[in-house]
Order: sequence, then C-alpha cells, then structure tokens
Amino acid sequence: MTNFHGNGKAPFFEGWYFKLQNGAQTLALIPGTSTDEDGSESAFVQAITDTGSCCFYFPMSRCVFPQKHRFCKIGDNIFGSKGIHLELGNNKVKIQGTIRFGEFTTPAYPAMGPFSVLPFMQCNHGVVSLRHSLQGIIQINGRTLDFLGGTGYIEKDWGSSFPKEYLWVHSNHFLNAAASIMVSVADIPFLGFHFYGCIGMVYLNGREYRMATYTGVKILRCGSHGVTLKQGKHLLRIDVFSQSAHPLFSPQQGKMSGTIHESPSCRARFRFYESGRLLLDEVSTQTGFEFVTEEKNSE
Repeated sequence: MTNFHGNGKAPFFEGWYFKLQNGAQTLALIPGTSTDEDGSESAFVQAITDTGSCCFYFPMSRCVFPQKHRFCKIGDNIFGSKGIHLELGNNKVKIQGTIRFGEFTTPAYPAMGPFSVLPFMQCNHGVVSLRHSLQGIIQINGRTLDFLGGTGYIEKDWGSSFPKEYLWVHSNHFLNAAASIMVSVADIPFLGFHFYGCIGMVYLNGREYRMATYTGVKILRCGSHGVTLKQGKHLLRIDVFSQSAHPLFSPQQGKMSGTIHESPSCRARFRFYESGRLLLDEVSTQTGFEFVTEEKNSE
C-alpha cells in the first residue's frame, strides 16, 4: 500500500479502502486516521456490506501508521499487503476474521498522474491494487462470509477534505472477464478556481487502459445513474441501475464530520469500446457506487 502521508499535518485525513468480493458477498473496510484543525487526532475503521454500515473509533495510542511500511494497525486490527486481520466489536456489531491476499495487480503509474506531485491538493487519490485473489473467512454477528476464491481491490485517499461533488464507481465482479474498472469524477479546487477532474482505469485481459484528465479524457455524462467517458479511440459507458446506499462518515477539514452514502453492491452495466469495437459488455451485480452533489439553496 502507499506509505502513510501524515506526519503532524493538520487538518489531515488518510484512509484506505479494502474491497472484498466473492459471488454475491461484498464487504468493504475503510481504516484511517483524521486530525482536525486544532490537532485533535483519532483513528477509525468503517465497514459496509449490502445490508448496512458501521464505524469503530480508536484512540491514536492504540494505533500504528508507519511511514515506511505497507500496513497500518488500528487497535487489534491489522491491514497489510499480505492480508487483513479483524477484531472489531461494539454492543451491536462484531466482526472477526482473517483474509489473505494474492499478488497485487498494481497500476502502471500513480492514479493522479502529474497531479500526484502537487503538495496542495485538497484530496489525493491512489489505487493500490486493481485486482488480487482472496482466501479466508470473516464473521459478522455470527454470519460467515467465505472469500475463498474471491477478488479484492484496494485504493486510498488523503488530504484535508473530500470533494464537495463527486462520482465514484468500481467493480471487479464480472462473469466472463477478469476485469477491474474504476472511475472517479470530482470537483477539484485548484489555484483559486474549480474544474472537474477524472480518473478512470479499465483493467481488462491483462492490460490497463487509463482514461483521465491528464490523458485527455472527455466526460460525456456524469450523474446519479452513471458515467460515460471518451478518450481517443476508447469509450467507456457505465449505467447504474439498482442502488441501496448506506451512510459512511467523510472528512471535512480533517474531521470525520461529513456523511456520504455508498451503495456497495449495485447492479450496473459496463461497456467498453475500442475504435467502435466492443471489448466488454457485462452487467455486474456487485458494483460500488457513490454520487455526491452539493446541496443547493432554493431561495
């Protein structure tokens, strides 16, 4: 995983996103840390399934976020490049288990391209593994989720705040293709003005296709029902059909005070073309989707 970027910064947040899938089973885990403008620190682990979400908080005294190692430890929970171990619990939810990871499929270069070297971005985004195998079992309140033969995905975000408006969609659950597709479109504050930036990755048949602002992508459509991107000879269309969203906390000036809603297991259709030739046309029933818009005052 990308090394930890915090070191006394305030306001600041950093979080990883671990997605575990096997058939109709989906579990996403978000371990992270937040520091508000006054320097008050805390750590957390959020969990989301197709039936709900929950968050566990931890004092920083029980956490380790090494800057030169590829893992973090929050309480008794370990998130590493070889796997994860969970010991989460409160009076409502208990999550326990161990998952081992196969070899990561890493992007060809950083997700943000040339923007990754700029020190003043509000929110930075990275993809750690587009696709890797899973082994192990997680139990949630006695319910067993068996991820043997499943597929994982890992990304991360860090900075001061989430964008005020953005779309995020991801799936690596396809019946007829070993694929992983991620698209993020977000409002980006930059040097006193705003623009909509895009990062898109299509991993298909052992090849990565990058569709991003810095590679000349055009956003033809972006909304609550999906996104369409065009870049050169490539066209990506994602249509999101069913959604069942659950709340997650999001960072605002370092503090986890915002709320977004994620649908971890949407039904969505993915179509990817090259020079008009259809390379992929599949419906995924385990698509992750978030669409956040700034509330407008009608007065």
